[in-house]
Parts: sequence; structure tokens; C-alpha cells
Amino acid sequence: MTYQQTLDFLYNSLPVFQHVGGSAYKAGFDNIVALEEALGNPHRKIRSVHVAGTNGKGSVSHMVASTLTAAGYRTGLFTSPHLKDFRERIRIDGRMISEEEVIGFVERNRGTIDRVQPSFFEITTAIAFDCFARHEVDVAVVEVGMGGRLDSTNIIRPLVSVITNIGYDHTQFLGDTLEEIAGEKAGIIKEDTPVVVGESRIETQLVFIDKAKASRAPILFADQTYRVLGQISRPQGQSFEIENRLDGSRFRIDSDLPGLYQRKNVLTALTALDVLNGAGGLSISREQVFRGIATAARTTGLMGRWQQLGERPLVVCDTGHNEAGITEVAAQLAAQHYRKLLIRVGFVEDKDLSKVLPLLPKDAYYFFTRAAIRRALDEKELARRAGAYGLRGECVGSVSEALRLARSQAGPEDLIFVGGSTYVVAEII
Repeated sequence: MTYQQTLDFLYNSLPVFQHVGGSAYKAGFDNIVALEEALGNPHRKIRSVHVAGTNGKGSVSHMVASTLTAAGYRTGLFTSPHLKDFRERIRIDGRMISEEEVIGFVERNRGTIDRVQPSFFEITTAIAFDCFARHEVDVAVVEVGMGGRLDSTNIIRPLVSVITNIGYDHTQFLGDTLEEIAGEKAGIIKEDTPVVVGESRIETQLVFIDKAKASRAPILFADQTYRVLGQISRPQGQSFEIENRLDGSRFRIDSDLPGLYQRKNVLTALTALDVLNGAGGLSISREQVFRGIATAARTTGLMGRWQQLGERPLVVCDTGHNEAGITEVAAQLAAQHYRKLLIRVGFVEDKDLSKVLPLLPKDAYYFFTRAAIRRALDEKELARRAGAYGLRGECVGSVSEALRLARSQAGPEDLIFVGGSTYVVAEII
């Protein structure tokens, strides 16, 4: 099989959430356990960090992985979804695994795959664990796909469990209230295993405390451990003035991840690294933490987080797509200086637009479009719904054409934003 033939098999033979949405979601562990047993349970051979959360889990995962690499540990990183290449999901020391790795896994395990009939995410999880074990990584940073309690990654026993934050997303699977969603995310908390929660909020804090107490798991809230005193943003990154709330010490830390919302993620990453450097049994110096966070995007190849794609006019994209993510994007847009704002936006059809459309700026001109996936919402339907919230613009049938039109109408002092859906961003990067 060629690499493309292998990808075609994975995409066409297995249920893919990107293509069919909820019907690809398989809750529970029967399939992943069957796959792992056939592989010799590689997940038991690696130390790991488990990262869940509604937003920010990708950024936190990349910051932690970059820092572990800076500290000299051979580091695996498993995230989802990918933007351009399937292999973005599985990296070792920031480098994507080879095409041959993917081909070889499928060829060696075709019989097991045909027998088990796993979902696309389940087989991807198995590929990652198998690859990390064979390459003898020191630590693997593993991002949850959806939720936590029933996610196929939840068979690992990590050094630390991390939950970035809680917001409304995938409510058809995770629950309609923040408490219910938090309960699903808290499912990654393990017996006698430290847990770091990024944000302490009234609606969810007791959920995590009660779960941690029942599991005898030491718990830390990142926003009670550190706080940001100052933030200086630049096009290609930013600097934070941080205070340790436990001892009052202060320090500056740089990050090559732009976006105002990274102020939350950097606190979560710092707290998780503290735990790894203590109860986790690793050795990570303060200088290595600074270097790892400062080079997270460069080391791990992270894309799509307030990423600049062009200048004069300024073109930026962001993968924020749920209520909390769009709230952060709207705040970022409000902080920008521009003459005219043009937004190229598209969503998937199962997105609750009543939660996100009211958050988008009304003073922008919109290019309503759709990504080239089956789940994409028709651009005319999107424009109709957006009109009810005072959003005006035009319909464009493809992502690339929408950007071309936006560029043709923009002056050098204007701002073009691309977002709404991860898949819209993926098509333009």
C-alpha cells in the first residue's frame, strides 16, 4: 500500500467524526482494549501526561511536550484533529512520524482492524501508542479526543491528569450543563494520580474536588497557583509577567504562541510541569521550562492558534469553534487595530449557532463559506441564520474563493479573519 492508499483505507473504511459527525463516536473501551491487546498493550509501556478540556488542551499539550523535549526527554505527542497531514497527530520530539510508520501499522494489523471495526479515532490512538512504545519514548503527552471518561485515550495511567477548562461543546454526548460536562472531563482523574485543573469556576470546581477526593488524587487549580500580572502581545508571540501565588515570586516567560487566550493555557502548562517535576518524578529546570514554552510552536509544529497568514492586509486564522473559543476570538478581534474587518467564516452543520453567532462582531463584512467536508453547513443557510443576529455579507461556495474575494476587497490597513471551523482553517493553511 502507498501512503495515500493507507489514508484512503482509514478514512473510507472507518467512521470518521470529521466526515459523519456523531455517528463516528464510539463511547467505551471495547475496541481500543481489543486493539491494544493484539498489539501487546503498548500503552502500558510508556509514561504519559493526559490532557482534557473544552478549549486549550491542544496548546497546553504542545507547551508541555516542547518543554519535555527541551529537558532532554524523548517525547511523544498525540493530538487531534490534524489540519493538513494525518501525521500531525503523532509526533516524537516535535517531528511527525514517517509515512512508512502509518503504512506499516495498517499492513501489520489489517486483520485485527477488520475484526474489531474500530472508529477512525480508536485506530489513530492505537497507532500512536504502538509508535511511542516501539520508539521507546520517555514520556507521551496524550490529548483527549472528546470528553474524557469514555474517550479511548482513557486507558492510560498518566503521571498527571490535566483538565484545561470547561465550556459548552459536544453537548449531545457530554451533557447540557457545565456540571455534567465537567463530570465527563473528570473521568480522566485516576487513583492516586495528581490532577491539574486550569480554571476554578463555581459551576465546576466541586465536581473536580469531589472526584479527586474519591480517587485520592492530589488536585491543583492552575489559576490558584499562578496568575498573569502583565501580557505583551506581538505578531509572532508574546511575553507574560507571572506571579507564583503560593510563594509570591515573579518571573517573565515568553511564548511563540500568539493569542490573548494563551494567558490561561500558560498557567495550566506551568502547573502541570511543576507536578511532573515533583510527584511525576521528572527533572525539569526553570530554564528548560522557559525554553520549552518559548519555542512550543517551532518545536511541535502547532498551527491554527491566532496564526498570521499575511500582511497588508493582515490575515489571521484561529481554530476556536465553540462558545468559549469564539468568545476568545471575539475578544482578540476587539483588541486589534484596523480600518475594516472582513471575516471569512464557516461552520459544521451540527454546531449550535445560537451560542456562537451572537458573539461575532456586527461591524464586520462576512464571507459565508463552507469547508469541503460532508458535515459542513451550507453557506446560504449559514448566511440566513447569521442575518438574524445582524451579521451581513455574501455567500461564497469555497474556502479558497472566499479568501480571494476578501483579499480583493481589502486595503492594506484592513484585517481579514478566517475561522468558525477547524476544517475551514485547515483548507487555508
